[in-house]
This record gives sequence, structure tokens and C-alpha cells, in this order.
Amino acid sequence: MTEIQTALAPAHNRAGKYLTFFLAGEEYGLEILKVSEIIGMQAITRVPRTPDFIRGVINLRGKVIPITDLRVKFGMDSSSTEESCIIVVQMRDVQTGIVVDRVSEVVALTEAEIADSPEFGAGVETDLLLGIGKSGDRVKLLLDIDKVLAASEVTMLTEALGTATA
Repeated sequence: MTEIQTALAPAHNRAGKYLTFFLAGEEYGLEILKVSEIIGMQAITRVPRTPDFIRGVINLRGKVIPITDLRVKFGMDSSSTEESCIIVVQMRDVQTGIVVDRVSEVVALTEAEIADSPEFGAGVETDLLLGIGKSGDRVKLLLDIDKVLAASEVTMLTEALGTATA
């Protein structure tokens, strides 16, 4: 590789399998290796003084798991349907659940099928995207789950977890 090609190459190989899901009609994807399991919606216990996007906590087989509402985090209206579910993921050092409208499928994408995130200018945050997956005639926004929440927000999750178990 030339120096220019090396400089333009993605930070890591994004090719792999992605679990895809929908939020407000848009399709997103998560690296399958970050997903622990998918569970149906269940009662979520609200934790006082947490941001709106932290729905609360659930008891998953004896383990308390914080739950994040991606719709609220992304500035969408919170909504649930019969197909809404929770994807349990490993986000940095915290196991957490994310509420999604519905799970779609697992897709295998090559590096050639993943485009870099477009630049929208100042004020538009795209660093939470690994890229844009192209599958057939559809595009999927591939999330970097470790960047969906800022470090301070992950701290809030762990504090919510501590409050819920105290």
C-alpha cells in the first residue's frame, strides 16, 4: 500500500456479520460479535434522576441490566409495538440492553459493501457510525455501539445499575 492508501484506509476492517434492526422506519446494524442476545420486551423499572434515554433496568436471569432507548437517544419519539424488543449488547465494559422497534436479519457485509459515513458539516455527529452498509437496494446505518453513548453517559448507566442494585 502507498502512504496515501494507508492514510485513507479505515481504522479497522469493518467487514463481517451485522444484526440489523429498525428504528422509526430506518434500518441500522450492529456488529454481531457485540450482541449477547435478543429478548422480548418486559417490565422496565425506571431509575430516578437518569436521562430520558435511560429507560431503567431489567432483571435478566438474576442480573440487573440497564436499558437504553435508542429512539430517545437519537432524538426520535419513544414508541413501542408488538415487535419491539431488547438487544443485549456489550457496550465498552457494560452489558446493557437497547430497545429497538424490531429486529430484521443478520447480514454478512464485505468491506466493499460498506461506505464511509458522509460528512454533513458542523453540528452533525457521525462518529457513532462505522459506515453505511449496502445490501441489495437497501442501506443500513452501521452503528459503533461503543460510541453511541459518550463516556459520561456510560458512567450514568453504571451509576443507574448501582442505584438499582443498592
